Amino acid sequence: MVALMPFIGIYAAKADRQTVVLSCDLQCQGCCDKIMKNIAFEKGVKDIICDLKSKTVTVTFDAAKTDLETLLKAFERIKKPATVLDSGEQKTDEQQTKQP
Repeated sequence: MVALMPFIGIYAAKADRQTVVLSCDLQCQGCCDKIMKNIAFEKGVKDIICDLKSKTVTVTFDAAKTDLETLLKAFERIKKPATVLDSGEQKTDEQQTKQP
């Protein structure tokens, strides 16, 4: 039983991770490099994927250490304002079944 305790802690830590897809005005690889170098050091950020072609940035972060508002402010500080495309939140059953 004691041998399993470290694994329980790892599982619990990953449960607080959230992923958000942001739209950002990316003009060149330098823009992606700027984001990668700066946003990566924000507290709680675990992974960043910058897609120049679709002009999106996918950020995975620890929700116990930071939040979406803080991340958006970090993008503003480096003069690359971003807007949320997908926050990774689960849709309710009602939202999933509604069709026009």
